[in-house]
Amino acid sequence: MNATSTYTQKKIMSTKLLNYYEAIEKASADMLAAARTGNWDEVVKLEGACAVLIAQLKNAAQSSQLMQNEAKEKSRIMQRILLNDAEIRHLAEPWLEDLDQLMGGNRPAMLH
Repeated sequence: MNATSTYTQKKIMSTKLLNYYEAIEKASADMLAAARTGNWDEVVKLEGACAVLIAQLKNAAQSSQLMQNEAKEKSRIMQRILLNDAEIRHLAEPWLEDLDQLMGGNRPAMLH
């Protein structure tokens, strides 16, 4: 394999990894949209889809890595995912408190 085809192969694999991050970000944004409307069944469904994508990403990452410019995009994507997650958690707190009350309120207080 020559240098050009090796670079091309690495670029293809790197792009595939970035596609996983983008798909996880999309699912995260969809989860946030569902949480904002109180559709917790959809949030749970999308959380399952995220888990599958994360497992696929971990598997793919064992045989390739992101190129430098894509690593920067991964960082931006991860920041957006974390912001979405934080807002979902904030939106879920009242729902979790209601669930706690329905279950008898016997669980220890959550620490933030």
